[in-house]
Parts: sequence; C-alpha cells; structure tokens
Amino acid sequence: MDTVEKIVEDFASDIAMSPFSSGTRLRDMIRAIRACKTAAEERAVVRRECAEIRAAISEGGGEGIRHRNMAKLMFIHMLGYPTHFGQMECLKLIAAAGYPEKRVGYLGLMLLLDERQEVLMLVTNSLKQDLNHSNQFIVGLALCALGNICSAEMARDLSPEVERLMRSREVNTKKKAALCSVRIVRKVPDLAENFMGLASSLLKEKHHGILISAVQLCTELCKASKDALEYLRKNCIDGLVRILRDVSNSSYAPEYDVAGISDPFLHIRVLKLMHILGQGDADCSEYMNDILAQVATKTESNKNAANAILYECVQTIMGIEATSGLRVLAINILGRFLSNRDNNIRYVALNMLMRAITVDTQAVQRHRTTILECVKDADASIRKRALGLVFLLVNDTNVKPLTKELIDYLDLADPDFKEDLTAKICSIVERFSQEKLWYIDQMIKVLSLAGNHVKDDVWHALVVVISNASELQGYSVRSLYRSLQAFVDQGSLIRVAVWCIGEYGEMLVNNVGMLQLEEPITVTESDAVDAVQLALNRYSTDVTTRAMCLVALLKLSSRFPSTSERIKQIVSKNKENIVLELQQRSIEFSSIIQRHQSIRPSLLERMPALDEASYLVKRASTAQATLAADKPAPTVSPGGLKLPNGVAKPPTSPLADLLDLSSDAPVITPASTTAAPNDFLQDLLGIGGINSSTAGAPSSASTDILIDLLSIGSSPSQNGAPAADLSPPAQPITELFKINAPNKPVSTVPLVGAVVPEATDLLSSLSSSTSVSGTKSAPAVQDMDLLDGLTSNTSVSGHDNYLSITAFQSATLKINFGFKKQPGKPQETTILATFTNLTSSSYTDFVFQAAVPKFIQLRLDPASGNIVPASGDGSVTQGFNVTNNQHGQKPLAMRIRMSYKVNDWNKAKSAIFLPGYSADRTRSLNTHIPKAIDRVRRRGEDRHIGERRQGEERGAATAESEERRAAAAAATESVERRAGRTMTGEE
Repeated sequence: MDTVEKIVEDFASDIAMSPFSSGTRLRDMIRAIRACKTAAEERAVVRRECAEIRAAISEGGGEGIRHRNMAKLMFIHMLGYPTHFGQMECLKLIAAAGYPEKRVGYLGLMLLLDERQEVLMLVTNSLKQDLNHSNQFIVGLALCALGNICSAEMARDLSPEVERLMRSREVNTKKKAALCSVRIVRKVPDLAENFMGLASSLLKEKHHGILISAVQLCTELCKASKDALEYLRKNCIDGLVRILRDVSNSSYAPEYDVAGISDPFLHIRVLKLMHILGQGDADCSEYMNDILAQVATKTESNKNAANAILYECVQTIMGIEATSGLRVLAINILGRFLSNRDNNIRYVALNMLMRAITVDTQAVQRHRTTILECVKDADASIRKRALGLVFLLVNDTNVKPLTKELIDYLDLADPDFKEDLTAKICSIVERFSQEKLWYIDQMIKVLSLAGNHVKDDVWHALVVVISNASELQGYSVRSLYRSLQAFVDQGSLIRVAVWCIGEYGEMLVNNVGMLQLEEPITVTESDAVDAVQLALNRYSTDVTTRAMCLVALLKLSSRFPSTSERIKQIVSKNKENIVLELQQRSIEFSSIIQRHQSIRPSLLERMPALDEASYLVKRASTAQATLAADKPAPTVSPGGLKLPNGVAKPPTSPLADLLDLSSDAPVITPASTTAAPNDFLQDLLGIGGINSSTAGAPSSASTDILIDLLSIGSSPSQNGAPAADLSPPAQPITELFKINAPNKPVSTVPLVGAVVPEATDLLSSLSSSTSVSGTKSAPAVQDMDLLDGLTSNTSVSGHDNYLSITAFQSATLKINFGFKKQPGKPQETTILATFTNLTSSSYTDFVFQAAVPKFIQLRLDPASGNIVPASGDGSVTQGFNVTNNQHGQKPLAMRIRMSYKVNDWNKAKSAIFLPGYSADRTRSLNTHIPKAIDRVRRRGEDRHIGERRQGEERGAATAESEERRAAAAAATESVERRAGRTMTGEE
C-alpha cells in the first residue's frame, strides 16, 4: 500500500493544477484526511474531493488531469470509500499513448476492478494491443495487470500473446509472461497443454527470476492436469536436479544471497515441485535421492533460511518413494530441530514427526527422549503437540517406561495441561495394559496425582475392573486406603476408595489377599469408618461423593457390627440435608440400621461382579475420542473388538434384536446359564443396557426393544394418519426391583398373542391361548411364515386363506387378527382386525390405532364402521398392511389402542401385540408390570412433593427447622411403608 501511495504522490507532484481538478493536490488531500479528528470530518473531506473529481470527469480534461484524479481515487479507495464512478477513467488512461498514463491506468485497473466486473471486458482490446507493443515496459504493465485480474474469457482470448511472450529475449518480459501464465492455467485448466513445452524449456534458463517463475508454472500445471504431470515427470526431472545442484554448490552471489544462503526461495520452490513429481513414482524418486541427500547433508542448520530449506527437504523425502536410509536422515534432521531454541522450529518438527511416524516408526522412536522433554516445555502448544506424538509412539514394548515418565511429570504439570495429560495417560493404560495389577496401579497413581482432572468414565472403568478381579480386590482396597491418607483432595480417588472400602472393608481390616511383594498394614474397623467419614465431611458440596459415602457407611454397618451405632449417628446427621437425595438416603439407611437387623446382612451383601465386557464395548466408541486425531481409530465390530485386561467377550444373545432391539453394543449373556429371553420388563419400560443380577450370575440386559412401540421413537397411526403420543416415556425402575424371567426359549412354545394393556388394565386379562377358528385348512401358510415367528408345528385354520388368532381379549372387548400374504412378497402381510363387543351396551365412536417399530411400515385402511354392536351380535372390521423390512431377522410387533364411548363415557384400552411370546413370560409380566408402573408413578409424585417442599424451605427461612422436621417425619413414614412392603414380598 505504501508503494502505491508513493507512486501516485510522485505523479501528482509532477502535474500542474487545472481548473477541472479539485482545489488541492494529492499530498494536500492526504494531509487534510490525516488531520481529521473524527470519522465525520474524514467523510466530509472525502465527499468534497469525490464531488470535485466527478465534476472534472463530467467536464472532461487533459490526460494529466485524468491520471491526477485517478491517483486521488486510488487513495480514497484504499481508505474504503466507493470509487466505482472512476472505473471508466481507468480504461481511458490505459488507452492513452504515454507510459506514465498507462502506468496509473493499469494501477487503477488492478485496484478498482476485479474479474467479476463487466467493465473489465472493455479493456481486453487495449491489453492485446499493449501485449504487442514495442516498449517492453508497456508490455510488462499489461502482463502484470493480466496476471492479477484475468478472467476465464480474457485468458482464452489473450493466451496466444502470453505464449509468444514466453519466447521473448527480454528477461523481465519472459519472467512476467511465465507468472501471467500461472493465472491463465488456474482459470482455464484446459489451456495447460499449451504451456507444458514452454515451461519445460524455461527450466534451462540461467536467470533465477525466470527459473523460479518456471518452477511455479510447472507446479500449477501438475495440479491442473494429469497429462501435464506425466509430461513433466519425463522431461523436467533432469532440469530440476541440475538447478538444485547448481544453486546448492554456487558461490556467493549478492543478488540472491539471504543470510549466507544462495537463493533459499528457489531452493524451496524446486523441492516442492520435486515432492509433487516424485510422489507415487519410484523412478523419479530414485533419480532425486542423491541430490536430496546432498541438500540434507550440506545445508547448515544454524540459520533460519537454511532451516527452511532443510524442513522442505524433509517434507519432500517423506512424501516421495525415498530409500529407508534417506528417510532416517530426514527424521534425524527433525530430531535436531527439536533441540533448537526457536519454538517455531520445534513446533513444525513435532508436526512433521507425527506424519513421519506412519512411514518409519522405528526411526522416530530413537528420538523418544527428546520428544518426552518437549512434553515438559514451557510453551503450551509445544507441550500439547509433543504429548500427541508420545501417544502415537506407545506400543506394547515401551508402554511401561513411557507411562512412568508421563505419570512422574503429572505431579509437576500445569493445572491447565493436566486434563489433556491425564486423558492421554488413561487411554494408554487402557489400550496397552496386559495385566490387571499394572492397570490398577497406574490408575491409582493417576487418580492420586490428578483425580480432579479425570473424567468420570475413567474411575467408572477402574471400579468395573476391580469388581471383576477377585484376587486383587484386597490389594486394591489397601492401595486405595494408603492413597486416601496421602491425597485427600482428589475427588475421583475419594469416590473409588470409598466404594472399595464399602465393598471390601473386611479385606482391608483382615489383610485378605496379600500379594508377595505387598507390605501388610494395620487398619482397624474404626479406621475404615474414619476414612469414609473424612470423605463425607470434606466433600460437603459434592452430592455424588456424599451419596457414595452414605452407601459405604451402610455396608460397613453390616460388615463391622461393632460400629453400627457410630455409623447410625453419622448417617443421621443428613436427615435434614437440603438435598432431597441425601435426605432420603439418610432416612432410609437409618431405618435399615435401626429396625431391620435381620435382613441387613443379605440386603447389604457384596455386589456381584459387574459386566466388564459389556461396559468396555459400550465405552469403545467414546474412548476413541481421546486418541490422537492423526491416527485412525480401529473399527469396533461385535466380533473383532480387542478387550484389555484379559477379558473375553461372551457370545451375543440370539434374542438381542427381538422386535428391532438395536443397540450400539452387543448383548452379553452369562455363560453359566442357557439362552433365555431378555428381561421383558426392561424392554417394555425402556431401561435396556442395565444388568439385573440374581444371587448367582448376572442376567443379561439389552437396549429397549419397544422404544418405538411405546411412542418414543415413532408416532402411532390412526386410520391411516398419524396419532398423538399415547403413553408416557419409559422410567428407569431397575433400581427398585428385579424380575427374573423363566429360562424358556421362545421357539419352543406355541404361538401366543401376548398383550400388555396400559395403566389400569395392564396385562390383567391376558389370554394365554391361541384362538384358532374356521374350517378350511391352509397348509401353505406355514411355509410363508406369516408372523415371522410362527413355529412349524403350529396348527392353524381359517377361511379365505386367513390365519386367525386372538390378539386381545378382556371381559368387555375381543380382537381377532387375520393374517394373509401374497405369493412372492414374504415381507408384506395383510391383516384383517375384527372387533367384538362382549358387553350389553353398544360402543360408539370406536377408533382403532396402531404403532410399529422403525423397521416395519404400516398402512391402515378405513374401518367398516364406528359402532360395535352389543353382546357380540355384530362386529367391526378394519384392514391394514404391514411391511417388515427385516423379514426373517425380526418378528412382527405392534402397539394397539382402542378408544370408544359407552353411554357417553369415554373408554380406552391399550396393548402390545407380540406373536410368539411364551405364556410363562406373559404370566410373569401380568404379575409384575402393574406394580412396577404404579411404583414409578408414586415415586415421581414423592419426588415432586419433596422438591416443592425443598423450595418452600428455602423461601421461608424463619420456619426452616420446623419444615425440615416435618419432611423428615413424612419421609420416615414413607420408608417404613416401603420397607414393610419389601419384607412382605410385594416388590
């Protein structure tokens, strides 16, 4: 910008004043603008000058006046004000005969216009004339302008002139023509073939300006055309090698010298072009190896220009098909860069090493010590980049020393850096741990040094591993107890230690499971309680930690009966806590300690081993997010996932995908039991993915298979149109009770339409037998598998080739479904629903609604009527079609709802239709689901009342203590009622 300003000022100072120009010269205008104290004053000066320039343009004037005004316009344009009214003046100046006018005109053209302006088309003829001008300086102006604002149309029109000028004898003309051709090839890649031969011939020149322009043109040609790339590979490699050798071996030349390095810009341009030509071509790469090795060894690394050449040389070596020795040389150069004092050089070296590690890991491993030192650097960007590189360097052989180095630095690291450092360390330990003892030791160290910086899933995983390592549980609880005494300010460590003390407190006190190298410690029962109490008091604001402490104290009251009274006092202190969760836990736990000693040992026995394989599979996708972005994450497949810590993944359940039970993680079934259906209660209420445990082995759980049926995933259809959501969202109730289903495969029982009515009539009148009607047999129906779940030994009959079963039956309503399939379309099923009224009153405004999972498409036809006659004297029929997109893999499933009026009273019934479900499972659901839903609703009401009470307590400070006592009394009574129901077996 300063150069442009100087040019326009020089021209303005040489031209006399004119009556058509503004009253001030350019210098005076600049001074007036710079003297303005406010933006309004500046706008006023610019507005006045623009008005005078417009007047001069409209009046007309000599060439001197025109280019003087153009100089002012260019300065005004640089200030950001509109100057479009002066565009035509540029064209007039370009058309002038003199060089000074043309220079200002072309300068204005490049500043005021761009390739999108339609006015630019008018200058094409002037450009063509100037390209053929006898004055090389005018030709240079035209080439410069064309190379800056050339459009595609201008490129096609003027490319012949540019090609001719590339053969000129004038050095400056040839150089500018080569640079102009770069713009032409970029705008019109089809013209690349016209410049291939010319670019190759320019590489034989001696002038460095022409050489660097020719190399830039060759680079653009390689990007624009594959044919040009192949041509240059055959004809330019010799020239490039010669240029690089001459420049490297040349003596001191002041014209091209930069800090003692001969023309580093030409060096770098040639190396970049070699990178492009040698990539993927073994012959070209072999021809380049010698000269690249020469540049890498002879270039000194004590100057910044030399370092730039070395870095580009390394990039070229790593990008072509170089020999292994040359790659080792390049990586060693990057290793030297890591010892440089310049942070920028070290940063680019780390970046390059992260790419080079995929090419030659062993060569990068040699610089592991230097890279580890960069992790401790004062510069945050270098630390982060070095940490990512260390993560990529870890393998099975060096995982232990690298992990030790990182953990040792963890204590000294800045707090801002600890989060990234702990995430990498935990990922390394989880990926490469071969034994659980080492895994537990490293995780405890990380939690001890940076427990406040780790994510929750890290200590969750540690708890899962400890629960599955029965031989290491005693060692783990003792190690955690020692760490707890030394590091009481690390939240995640406190949580894991408290959980382990609560579960394995007797192992801590009795030194159970001592390892050979482990030193025994003396811990009394009171000491264990003291540790949990300390955590409870220290983390008064952390609800999760306090809740875990209360649970641990409750379990210790069973393991250490002598401390029960003390634990009761500690727990009772939270009865008036403002947090409802802690208040409820305190009241319930106090009641268990005080009134239910008989059931306390069985109620508080040790938790069974958590399902480690299922947990690791579910964590696999999220764990990859902590890996380095440059290293591709391995694909996690159900059969190919490598689980750490020696955990073998059990086979998946055959019923995992029943009725579109889709999940990201495979369902795990215990090996000690036979294949059994998943807990339908969890499937029905949307609580899949949580294992329900028995006293023996944990039973498998799965993702909710009826999310769509329960109006969570898709809307039901009503007579062919979408209907509103008919059921509340599923509630997580596995915490309240467990239901163990009989282990009976579905395929061994007759076909049953298992129905689940909602709320008031949930499974209360289920028909466990299959209704078969009609007189005409249909043997072909079995082969077509109408329900995608019909067993081959089921006997059916009907009329008109319809298979009829009872889909729903209660004391008031009966629904039959008739099934039929068309030959050649096994995935499509036509269903005819027949509704029969079993009461003495007619049903009016009868509406049938249905919803299906995502993999099924449903189309409802109009019903035959909306009045169902009384006493079964008639029926209403309605047909609908279903298309199972996963026929043969998942059976039919449907949620149905019937609404009608009886004597102007609105009635409704809802059910889940599951053909092929066993009668035993149906009876189990009939027993438990109504209680489950009722319990969930009551618990929601209790929680709402508690939250409202909590808000009232905060608002009324004067009555706070009285309201707390009332809330505690009410909660105690509620707990006693629940405990009474628990002992009687209702739950």
